[in-house]
Amino acid sequence: MKNEKNAWQAMQKKINDMVSIGVVNNRLNQFYDIISTLALIVNLVAAFAATFEEVRASHGPLLEWVETITVFFFLIDYVLRIISAAEQYPGMSDGRAAAKYATSGYGIIDLLSFLPHYLPAFFPSGAAVFRMFRVVRIFRLFRVNAYSDSLTLIGNVLKNKKTQIMASVFIVILLILASSLCMYSVEHEAQPDVFKNAFSAIWWATSTLLTVGYGDIYPITVLGQLLGIVITFLGVGLVAIPTGIISAGFIEEYQKATRLADIEQEQDVRFIEASIDEGDVWAGKTISEVGMPSGSIIALVLRGRDTIVPRGDVQIQLGDKLIICAESATQGMLEDVKEIVLRKNHSWNGQRIADLDISRQTYIVMVDRDGKMIKPYADLVLQENDKVLVFTKESISKYNRDYTI
Repeated sequence: MKNEKNAWQAMQKKINDMVSIGVVNNRLNQFYDIISTLALIVNLVAAFAATFEEVRASHGPLLEWVETITVFFFLIDYVLRIISAAEQYPGMSDGRAAAKYATSGYGIIDLLSFLPHYLPAFFPSGAAVFRMFRVVRIFRLFRVNAYSDSLTLIGNVLKNKKTQIMASVFIVILLILASSLCMYSVEHEAQPDVFKNAFSAIWWATSTLLTVGYGDIYPITVLGQLLGIVITFLGVGLVAIPTGIISAGFIEEYQKATRLADIEQEQDVRFIEASIDEGDVWAGKTISEVGMPSGSIIALVLRGRDTIVPRGDVQIQLGDKLIICAESATQGMLEDVKEIVLRKNHSWNGQRIADLDISRQTYIVMVDRDGKMIKPYADLVLQENDKVLVFTKESISKYNRDYTI
């Protein structure tokens, strides 16, 4: 029974690695990434092409065939994500994990990417409404973007600056409402057919404050024109506020993400590699149960092509390769680790490791504080003069190619 459960969990992990874009530790995962991206692009191209009558007339059957094949792929992708949901939500049962994924934002987008295609077969009268929901497929692009460190910066900016952005938008909305009421009061008698009500004035205030200036509604009285000039100047200044906030936030996020490329001090740090073979006393023990010599720490666990951060409850298994940091070593060493010295003005000073906004391609494997090696747990607060050792995923991939198990 236990073997069956382990086999099921292993299969879930393989499926999750395959359907999760960006996990490229084997050819199958890479192939699935390419196929899923192509399926989405081809589906969207076919949807746009179908809006042209001449294209529908000459290639209608081909477009329908493309639609059927790509939507069926979206269905298979959704089923695979349901099956492997427990890997996305550790600690939950399969049923609860599947329900959590199905009700998440990505889960709803994935569902609507194929469901409207099949619903007309059961509810023919709602075919026109179901076709409208097909536009949701374009939001699947966010799944691809979510695994791009560069594109993720925009999401981080909106998340971190949401309070300031909402405050500036609130001010703009207040100005629009105030401007519309003022202009309605001034212009209604002069042109009642144009400024019929407050909503007509809101349309004018919005197009003016947002510098669109459609010109379909405009003041003709002297007082209205003077008021329009003032509102236009206010609009230029106020609408620029959220733009400045987003621009400043983007620069901050970009600097954080590229901090590893601009470190103050960099040098090679050597690690020892130890293999766990048959009969090894560490096999079956957790990281916390292993007694490490003074001045050394288990930095990484390489299991096949997986890289595991050595939490205290991680169990060491046969075939694992342990990357151990030591003060000196003579064989089996890695040289792709970088040391970052936190100087006085470094942005990481005083921050918890869990709060660091660094690339997903990077692992913090150890913190050297006054010669004492500290395990990089999530709540550890970094201090000035700490030496932070980082290991990049690129280096891990290189290591796995050169030292396969």
